[in-house]
Amino acid sequence: MESFFLLPLLFIPFSSAFPTDQKVENEESMKFAQAYLNQFYSLELQGSHLAQSENTLTDGRIQEMQAFFGLPVTGELDSSTLEVMKTPRCGVPDVGQFGYTLPGWSKYNLTYRIVNYTPDMARADVDEAIQKGLEVWSKVTPLTFTRISKGIADIMIAFRTRVHGWCPRFFDGPLGVLGHAFPPGLGLGGDTHFDEDENWTKDTTGFNLFLVAAHEFGHSLGLSHSNDQTSLMFPNYVSLDPSKYPLSQDDINGIQSIYGLPKSPAKPRRPQVPQVCDPNMVFDAVTTFRREFMFFKGRHLWRMYRDITDVEFELISSLWPSLPNDIQAAYENPKDSILVFKDAAFWMIRGYAVLPDYPRSIRTLGFPKYVKKVDAALCDHDTKKTYFFVGIWCWRYDEVTQTMDKGYPQRVIKHFPGIGLRVDAAFFHKGFFYFFYRSKQFEYDPKAKNVTRVMKTNSWFQCKEPFYIKEHIRSGGIQVSYYKKFNLLVFSIVYVLKEIYSNQ
Repeated sequence: MESFFLLPLLFIPFSSAFPTDQKVENEESMKFAQAYLNQFYSLELQGSHLAQSENTLTDGRIQEMQAFFGLPVTGELDSSTLEVMKTPRCGVPDVGQFGYTLPGWSKYNLTYRIVNYTPDMARADVDEAIQKGLEVWSKVTPLTFTRISKGIADIMIAFRTRVHGWCPRFFDGPLGVLGHAFPPGLGLGGDTHFDEDENWTKDTTGFNLFLVAAHEFGHSLGLSHSNDQTSLMFPNYVSLDPSKYPLSQDDINGIQSIYGLPKSPAKPRRPQVPQVCDPNMVFDAVTTFRREFMFFKGRHLWRMYRDITDVEFELISSLWPSLPNDIQAAYENPKDSILVFKDAAFWMIRGYAVLPDYPRSIRTLGFPKYVKKVDAALCDHDTKKTYFFVGIWCWRYDEVTQTMDKGYPQRVIKHFPGIGLRVDAAFFHKGFFYFFYRSKQFEYDPKAKNVTRVMKTNSWFQCKEPFYIKEHIRSGGIQVSYYKKFNLLVFSIVYVLKEIYSNQ
């Protein structure tokens, strides 16, 4: 999930907080909106032939901005959209190269240096705000931060105004952009700047430095903006009680996907058993395979046969011992093979056997170097075209010529209107595309180019109380079945005991 956003959390969705209003015609507002889109929604794919300068409000970026912030996607500059644009925010763009998961630091022990101080606060309060902003991330990762007083640190922290030094970004005076930071790397990598023209405080009377710093340090560690309005990495600022823990689960998942879990003494861990009828279920990948559907989650998968209500629940390793856990994307190609993806590698499965000479790099499919992983994939068996989803972008691959189609990548929101900005998982079935994002699933007609149904991600399962699902656990040649109306708690306990016993 590549990078996310800024500041304090928004608890009220913009779509309900601001009523849709008449189109704004004021010339000054139009110029402001154009500048906003140029700064935060320019198409900036590094190394891509698509890099360009777009100078009108009709180029699709306003729809993308509206979808990102949960506003009605009208494509018009109405008062609701303009008000969101005028909300103080982070200076890091929301799209472009920030649509990708950035690599983190190659080390866990990082240094930081406070180059100068704001006169708005006591030096001790600035020191505390910066320290607490870093501790937000060190508490959920193996990272440690050591302060130095001179020399070059990994994260150089400074208060600046307007155009400042060699920094390619600038500040705009009071309100507007509050701060910006650069992803891990050499030179400016990791550096964090705050706008000195703002009123910085340790409470909620102005802009709380701790909250803004914690957000910007997320960028310094490799996160980009998130459109989860409860996320610290959401780009817009809203005052929040600084005594409350600012990270959402979205923030924690993002940073741990880069650096892993915090180091702690080894403790016995009970095997985690995902529950397919969890209303918040988010699948890692979904694919068809001949007459089956396969739903991947962690180290498990559910197998469902078409027109049969029974479901088999298995360990991935019980079918394919050489495959990794936490598969990120999968699809069935026209040759009845499955391709599964994790990070920059993929495997091909044919007839329940992983083919030799795999894994291979996704570069062999035609992806550029800046693509580090694939989020989702599906193959349209009618056209023999495969769509790969990476952040807010999609590529199209020709299964016949085995090359990427020209004119891609394209933004997901423009190519598949109605499904949102990103895709977690996807598959093709009976002429329809099925897109999964978080707890929602969209049935999409590729010919009409519109969404025909919106469902829960687990709508393929008979998720009712009691659970009318027959689940099978296969491990070490033993199969245990749990039939409808059987208590799910008993099922989970038995499965946990089985795994503990099998690992002894």
